[in-house]
Amino acid sequence: MTIDGCNYRLSCTLRAHEDDVRRICVCGNSGIASSSRDKTVRFWVPDPEKKHGYLLSKTLAGHTSFVGPLAWIPPGERFPEGGIVSGGMDTLVLLWDLGRGEIVEKMVGHQFQVTGIAIDDNGDIISSSLDCTIRRWRQCKTVEFWEAHKVAIQAVLKLSSGEFVTGSSDSTLKLWRGRTCIQTFVGHADTVRGIAVMPGYGLLSASHDCTIKLWALTGQVLMEMVGHTSLVYSVDAHASGLIASGSEDHFLKIWRDGACIQSIEHPGCVWDVKFLENGDIVTACSDGTVRIWTSDRDCLCDPSELEAFALELSQYKTSRKKVGGYNLADLPGLEALQVPGTKEGQTKIIREGDNGVAYSWNSKEFKWDKIGELVDGPGEGSSNQVLDGIHYDYVFDVDIADGEPARKLPYNRTDNPYTVADKWLLKEGLPLSYRQQIVEFILQNTGQKEFSFDSSFQDPYTGSHAYVPGQSSITRGAEPVPFFKHIPKIGMLFFDSAQFDGILKKISEFNEAFLTDGENSLSFSELELSRLAAIVKILKDTSRYSSSSFADVDITLLLKILKSWPVQMLFPGIDILRMIVLHPNGATLFHKHIESENAVLMETLAKITTTPQPANLLTIIRLITNLFKHSCFTKWLQSHCSQVLDAISSCRSSFNKNAHLCYATLILNYTVLLVEAKDKEGQAQVLSAALEIAEDENQDADVKFRALVAIGTLMLNGLVKSIAIDFDVLSIAKEAKNSKESKLAEVGADIEMVINSK
Repeated sequence: MTIDGCNYRLSCTLRAHEDDVRRICVCGNSGIASSSRDKTVRFWVPDPEKKHGYLLSKTLAGHTSFVGPLAWIPPGERFPEGGIVSGGMDTLVLLWDLGRGEIVEKMVGHQFQVTGIAIDDNGDIISSSLDCTIRRWRQCKTVEFWEAHKVAIQAVLKLSSGEFVTGSSDSTLKLWRGRTCIQTFVGHADTVRGIAVMPGYGLLSASHDCTIKLWALTGQVLMEMVGHTSLVYSVDAHASGLIASGSEDHFLKIWRDGACIQSIEHPGCVWDVKFLENGDIVTACSDGTVRIWTSDRDCLCDPSELEAFALELSQYKTSRKKVGGYNLADLPGLEALQVPGTKEGQTKIIREGDNGVAYSWNSKEFKWDKIGELVDGPGEGSSNQVLDGIHYDYVFDVDIADGEPARKLPYNRTDNPYTVADKWLLKEGLPLSYRQQIVEFILQNTGQKEFSFDSSFQDPYTGSHAYVPGQSSITRGAEPVPFFKHIPKIGMLFFDSAQFDGILKKISEFNEAFLTDGENSLSFSELELSRLAAIVKILKDTSRYSSSSFADVDITLLLKILKSWPVQMLFPGIDILRMIVLHPNGATLFHKHIESENAVLMETLAKITTTPQPANLLTIIRLITNLFKHSCFTKWLQSHCSQVLDAISSCRSSFNKNAHLCYATLILNYTVLLVEAKDKEGQAQVLSAALEIAEDENQDADVKFRALVAIGTLMLNGLVKSIAIDFDVLSIAKEAKNSKESKLAEVGADIEMVINSK
C-alpha cells in the first residue's frame, strides 16, 4: 500500500471526553476505542451518513481513576459485538461486553497502575504494571505472574509468534517466551514508554530520551529517529512503511526511512498515536480530543472544522506563550493605555498582536511613551524586563517569609551573581546570611550551571572567592539548589483536640442501652464509668502530661469497647484512645497492649472498614495518625503500612469531608516516617495513595494540598522520584500550578521543580 505520507490533514474530530485522552485502540472495522483521565472508555463507530466521520456509540464507566491501556476482542460467540479490555490507575483490569456496555470480569491483583494490555491467542489477558510484574488472566483469575523488570513496566506487546515484548523505566525492552526472557534490548537512555511492530523489520520503541528506535528481534538497533524535543509517549507503524509518533512536545510526527516528513502540532501533548488500516492516523491529545488525520483529499474535514482547529491551536499557543516572562494571554490590550499613570516612570506591559510592548508614563506630557517590545533572551524564562525604568534580563519575585510581599530582584546574565546578591541584600535591609541562597536562587532560575569570576573580584565581606595567584580565575558555581516553598515536609501532624464531655455522654448513652436490653456483659459498672471520667480528667490537664499517669486497667477498660461492643458503637472509645496515645505514659501503656495483643488494633480497623460508618472511620484514622507522636509505635506503623492504607482507602467512598482531610494527614505522616526509614516499598505505597487523592477532582483544596506535599516530599527526599514520574506526576503538578488556590499552585511549582532537577 502506498500512501502520500507528507500531506496529512485533519479528517475529523471526536469530542466527548472531559479530560486528557490517554490511549487509542483500533477495533478492526467496528470502530475506535479511547481511554481518558476522565475515568471512562468511549467507543466510536463509523458515521453511516459521513464517509470519514465517527459517532459516539458507548461510554464505559467503571474505573475509579484514569484509564490507560486498551485491547480489542473481535466479535465472537461470547461477545457478538466484540469486547474491550481496559487497565487503569486504580490497578484494575476490566473486561467489557461492548454490546451491553457492561463489565463482565473485574481482575484484581496488581499493586500499582496498569500500563499495558494484550490478548493471547488462547484468549488469556496479559497485563503489565508499574508494580514491575506481568500477569496472565484467565476467567478473571491470575494463572501466572512474574517480575519482568526490576523497575516499572510501561508497555506490553504481543507478537504474531506468540511471544511478548515489554518496555520499562529501566530503559530496556525484553522479549519473552512464556516466563523466559530470550532477548534484552539495550540502547535507550531513559524510560521506554511505547512499543509497536514494524512490519518486515522488527520492533519500534518510543522513549523519554526523545528518540524512536527500530530494532531487529535479535536486539540490534537498525535505525534511530531523532526530532522530538520532549518525552516520546507512543509510536505506531503502517504496512506502507510509515511511522507515527506522539510526544510531550505537542507534535504528531510522521516518519519515512528514518526521516521526519511531516510534523502536526496539537493543542496539548500527544499521548497516543495509531494507524487505521487505510493509513489514516488517530491521535489522543491532552485537550480531551481524539483527532483523525488523513492524506486522502476526499476525506478532509469541512473548512469550518479546520478553521476551528486552527483557532484552538492559536489560542493554546497564545495561552502558553511568554514574552519577557509574562504570559501573553494575561497582558491587557491597548485599551489599558487610556488609564493615566500614577507616577513618573511607571511602566505597563501591553499586548499588541503576538508581542508584549513596554510603555512608560510621562507625567510632564501626560502620556504613555513606548519603550519597546519585550524579547525573550537566551534560555527559557529569560526576558527583557523593566524595573524602576531600567531594563533587565530577569526580574524575580523573591518570597522571604510567609505573609510578607515578594521583593523584586533584578538580574542580567552578564552580572556577577554574588555582587548582585550583596547589593540587593543591603538595599532590602536583609541579613547577609541569605547571600548563598540568593546566589543559588539566581543560578537555578537563569539556568546558569556554571559561571566565571573576574580575577579582580573579591567578596567584600568574607574574602571568599578571592583571586589567589597560581590558581585559575575560573571558578565553577555551586550546583544550583532549588528553593521550595512547601516541601519537604518536616515533622508530623496530630489531632489533639477533643470534645470530652460529648464523648463521655455518648458512652453513657450506649451503656444505658445495654442495661435496658439486658446485655449486662457489655455494660460498664458505675465504678468503671467513674474511672472513664478520671481518664478524661487526666487528658484534659495537658500541663501535667509529663508527670501524670494512667493505670494499666484504664487501657484494658477502653479495649473492652474495641473488642466487645457492636461496631456501630466503637467510635467514642476510639476517640478516647486517640487522645491517650498523645500522652507519654498513655502511649507507653497502649503500646504494651498492642505488643501483647498484636491483632487488636488491626482487628478493630478490619471491623470498621468492613461496615464503614463516618464516625468510626473518622476516629480510627485520627487514632492511627496520632500514633506517630511517639517513637514506640514506629515499628508497628511501618510494618502495618500496607494493611492500614489498603483498608482505609477501600472506604474512601464512605468518607465525609473531615475523614478525607484526616486520611490525607495520615498519608503525610507516613511520608515523613518512611522517608526517614528509607523504606522504598512503603514509600511507593504511600505515593500511590497520595496520587489517588491528588487525581480526585472532587477533593477540597486542603486535602489535595496535603497529598501534594506528600508527593513532593517523597520525590525530593525519598526513593520514588522515578516511580512518581512514571505515574505522570507532571500532569498533576501542572494542574495544581493552574489552580486558583495559591498554596496548590505553589506546591505544584515545587513538584515541577523536583521533576526538572537532577
